[in-house]
Amino acid sequence: MDGKQRDWRARWHALAARRDVMAALVVVNLLGTLYGYYWYREQLAATPLWLWPFVPDSPTASAAFTLVLAMALAGRSSGWVQAFAAVTMVKYGIWAPAVILTTGALGGPIPWQNWMLVASHLAMTLEALLYAFLYRVTPRQWWGVAAWTLLNDAVDYGLDVHPWMGPTLEPYDHLVGWATVGLSLAAVVAARRATAAWAHADTP
Repeated sequence: MDGKQRDWRARWHALAARRDVMAALVVVNLLGTLYGYYWYREQLAATPLWLWPFVPDSPTASAAFTLVLAMALAGRSSGWVQAFAAVTMVKYGIWAPAVILTTGALGGPIPWQNWMLVASHLAMTLEALLYAFLYRVTPRQWWGVAAWTLLNDAVDYGLDVHPWMGPTLEPYDHLVGWATVGLSLAAVVAARRATAAWAHADTP
């Protein structure tokens, strides 16, 4: 790693690892998580109870990331929680903006609330990658989370419990499904690479 890369990583780590910064992010992500579950209320009400774990994708991801930060503040960690948070935050942080912007490209409406969702979801991806210095994840945990993420995709698009996309994009849900599988794999790779980069940050 060259000096400039090491320098920005050191500056970011000094800021991001501050307890007040992490505590503020716990509050922000917790509020976003609660709103996310509220946003899914109608879809959850229309979905059989046994499928509920597969429905609120983004708020479950942010809930896991909130737990990662809270555990770090308490001096604790879990590789399973970290891996799940990292992969799903990257994945759904990209998925939602992609769906919203594709809807607009196809002529569908993008209300102002959806622009808020674009910004907040992109922030999810950034958070997950920039806080990779916290992660201590084994290969078995990465593989386990990858398997769960692909199972989630199979249930979402096989049983039609994916997030509601609106009439503009819904006819193409099969294409969205295959793109989502690719995004799942890319999210695993991105999360692992970010974690490895921080692990080797002190390597000359």
